[in-house]
Amino acid sequence: MSDCGAYAISIIAFIGSVFSPWYRWSGRKNPADHCCINVVTYGRGGRWTMTDRGEAALRLSTDEMRVGPSRIAWQGDRLVVDFDEATLPHPGRLRGRVTVHPSAITGVELPLVPDGSHVWRPFAPVSRVEVEIDRPGWTWTGHGYFDANFGTAALEDDFRYWTWGRFPIRSGTPDEGAVCFYDATRRDGSELGVGVLFDGAGNARTIAPPPRTRFRRSLWAVRRETRADPGYKPRQVKAMLDAPFYTRSAVRTAYEGEETVGVHEALDLDRFASPWLKPMLAVKVPRRRNWRWAE
Repeated sequence: MSDCGAYAISIIAFIGSVFSPWYRWSGRKNPADHCCINVVTYGRGGRWTMTDRGEAALRLSTDEMRVGPSRIAWQGDRLVVDFDEATLPHPGRLRGRVTVHPSAITGVELPLVPDGSHVWRPFAPVSRVEVEIDRPGWTWTGHGYFDANFGTAALEDDFRYWTWGRFPIRSGTPDEGAVCFYDATRRDGSELGVGVLFDGAGNARTIAPPPRTRFRRSLWAVRRETRADPGYKPRQVKAMLDAPFYTRSAVRTAYEGEETVGVHEALDLDRFASPWLKPMLAVKVPRRRNWRWAE
């Protein structure tokens, strides 16, 4: 998110694109054949890109992941994302570079289910970002994070609902830090409820999270809740992504008396599992099977 709060960007690299209808229809036999670098910008002139690409478009090395015209690569102590993707529903291209400067890399892994088939890996929950996009006004700096989810099963097979939030804070840390809340309802009826406090040096400790607190549903009526100090009512301060099963937004909450605005996500996996949803998604997620590299 930009320091002024007017702009934001999210970038998700997929090998086995969990939100792709094409991957689901394929039977999820070959994750590499459904790869993607999804870039979405929020704010004036915001754009959406998410192209499901075949295995021919994927190249991997120790420090780099390429998917067709876009790539993510470590360059020394920074993570650089170069992208050149087709936009929908506004025809065109979104081109630019995002540089992530982690304050530190953590060693944290959190299994989301007891058998470890889903794992959250918060690599750099405290970072600075530089954004350069070939559109007027889209050069800015702000705060951000870098994390990953790994899994060997479909999300909708193991979860009914989950919500996640990352909020920058100073409470309980010697310098800039972040607190993350991860809550989920599993298919077997059990619950996940975790709070983790990170400092700028990459140290992490689990905390007793404040109460789950509901706030206004999304435009598609997806239920939303996050953690907040007792008596505090969270609220959305910036709309980002709103879909029938998923919402992402900037949310204001309070932790240990400190108000903070961070990125919040809620995911209704009962809705996502519905077969009627997949054709709708196919409109937003075009499939491009073939790719030819310029040698």
